[in-house]
Amino acid sequence: MSSISKNKKIKALIFDSIFDKYRGVVAYVRIYEGSIQRGMKIKFFSHDTYYEVDEVGHFVIDRKKASSLEEGEVGYIIANIRDIEHVLPGDTITTVNNPCSKALPGFQKIKPMVFSGLFPSDADDYDDLRTALEKLKLNDASLVFEPEVSDALGFGYRCGFLGLLHMEIIQERLEREFDLSIVTTSPNVKYLANLKDKTQVEVHRPALLPSPKILEDILEPIVTAEILTPTEYIGNMMKICQDRRGHYQSTSYLSSSKVQLIYDLPLGEIIFDFYDSIKSASKGYASFDYTFKEYKKSKLDKLDILINKEPVDALSMICSKKDSYHRGLALCQKLKELIPRQQIQIPIQASIGTRVIARTNIAPFRKNVTEKLYGGDVTRKKKLLQKQKKGKKECV
Repeated sequence: MSSISKNKKIKALIFDSIFDKYRGVVAYVRIYEGSIQRGMKIKFFSHDTYYEVDEVGHFVIDRKKASSLEEGEVGYIIANIRDIEHVLPGDTITTVNNPCSKALPGFQKIKPMVFSGLFPSDADDYDDLRTALEKLKLNDASLVFEPEVSDALGFGYRCGFLGLLHMEIIQERLEREFDLSIVTTSPNVKYLANLKDKTQVEVHRPALLPSPKILEDILEPIVTAEILTPTEYIGNMMKICQDRRGHYQSTSYLSSSKVQLIYDLPLGEIIFDFYDSIKSASKGYASFDYTFKEYKKSKLDKLDILINKEPVDALSMICSKKDSYHRGLALCQKLKELIPRQQIQIPIQASIGTRVIARTNIAPFRKNVTEKLYGGDVTRKKKLLQKQKKGKKECV
C-alpha cells in the first residue's frame, strides 16, 4: 500500500453485488480514494452498519484474492455480510477509523410508483419467495418489499416497482429463475391521505386508507404522458386520454405523418390496460412514455368487494367517484363468471363505505322438487318449493 493511499480517507462505490451462501454478500466496488485491505472495519453511508473486511481481490477470469484494493482499482469485498439489504448499488463504503465526510454524489433510495401483492400459490413456498426477492434485490435496488397478510391469499409480500414493465420482469424472473408459482394482486399506486388533524399518511394499498371520519382529502400521483402516433389516429388517442381523466397539454407535429401528444394523466388510470388500448386504437403504431409530475387532490372513493357479505381486501381499489359504479358492476359480473356455484346463493356486492352500489348473485344448485308433479293445484308446487327453501336455510 502506498503512503499516499494510506493517508487518504477511504471512499469506494458499490456498483453491483452477488450472494454467496458460504461467504455472504460479495460487494463489487470501485475505489475512488484511499485503499482497502483485509482486517479493516468498514461502514455504509446509507445505514451506518459496521463490518470487518475478510477478503478483497480483483476480477481476472474469476475472483482472485489480493492484499489490498488501491485507488482507481475495481474489485470485490467480502465482509461476512448476511443481511442482503445492507448492500445497495450506488452506496458509498468508507472505514470506521478514517471515514470520509461526504458520500459519493448521485445515490438516493429509489421511490417505487406501482405496488402489488405477491403471494405463493403453495403456502409452503413463503420462505422460498422471501429468499428469491432478497436475491433479486441485490442487483435491483429499485425493488422494495415487505411482509403482508391477506385474509383471502394468506401470507405474502407487498412489493413496490418502478412501473408495470418492472413488475412484469420481476414476476417472470421469480417464475423462471426460482421456479415459483405466485399469485399477483391487482397493481395500484401510492396515494397520500390528508387527515383532519393536519397530518399526512402514505397509502400503499386500499385497505390502509383511513376512515372517512378522519379523512380530509386524497392526493393521487399525476404523470406527464408522451404519446407518439401517426396523424390518422390522433382522434383515437385523445379520446382514450380524455376517458382516463387526462388533461391536454400540447400537440407537436414531428413530421407530416407523425404527431406528439402531451397529456397529464393520473398514474392509477394507466397501470391497467392503457398501453394495450392505445396500441389497439392505432393498429400497433403508437408508442407511449411517462414521467412523474406531482401529487394532486382528486375526488376518489375506496371501492370494496364483498363475497357472501365478507369483504375481500385483495379486490379493493381506489378509483374516481364517477367511475366507481361502472368498475364495481364490472367486477361483480366478472366474479360471477369465475366463482363456481354452491349449494346456497352467493351474493357479490360492490360497496363504498356502507353503501352498496352494485350487486349480482351466484344462483345455487337446486334439485327440481316439482318434477314429479303432473297437475293439480299450484299450492302443491309452492309448498314443495317452500320446504326446499327452508331446508337450505337450516343447512346454512
